Amino acid sequence: MIRLILGGVAALALTACTTSIPDSAAGVVDTGQGVGFGDYDQYRTAREAQLTGGTTDNTDAIARQAAAALNSGQAPVDASPSNPAPAVVEASNGISGENDFNAVSAQRDIAADAALIAQNRAQYQVIQPTDLPTRPGSNRPNIVEYALRTTNPVGTSLYKRSSFRAETKYAQACGSFPSADLAQEEFLALGGPERDKKGMDPDGDGYACGWNPAPFRAAKG
Repeated sequence: MIRLILGGVAALALTACTTSIPDSAAGVVDTGQGVGFGDYDQYRTAREAQLTGGTTDNTDAIARQAAAALNSGQAPVDASPSNPAPAVVEASNGISGENDFNAVSAQRDIAADAALIAQNRAQYQVIQPTDLPTRPGSNRPNIVEYALRTTNPVGTSLYKRSSFRAETKYAQACGSFPSADLAQEEFLALGGPERDKKGMDPDGDGYACGWNPAPFRAAKG
């Protein structure tokens, strides 16, 4: 029994001698929960206020200013103590002028736009196609004139052709021309469309090497 009494007295003496440990960072005194196990959120809020020299809302204000600057379309401004952030000017309705119907209608109206469209249409000039003039110094056939003079579509056979080595002669003859127009000129110069000396028109439609008169006919009308 005496040992229990002496143990209780010793415990009370140790408790009375225990001192609180101060928190040097936050300037507060620990209440016995141990170092670093107090209210950390309260410490962080107080610490941020000390570092920024104001309230913790300063961080949110800076973020809002940066977002407003980006959304305004203005060029970024270098951060510097001597270069404050520019003021963001917004319209009262929150939209830009070109998207504001009232602002645009003050500059022009529907009647003015209609008059401008009518004025532009009145200046249109429709140029009718004419026959291709003869090239001076050349006696080559005029493929435009030939296209307008003929009426049969591509693939409609009008002239008799030989089938002997037709594919081989067609490939050799047409492969030597850089374009179908030049091949048609040569075909007509050699007696086409009635005759086909080089095998350039194996189906007998009067058009050599895949040449098509349809674009020339469409241009005329």
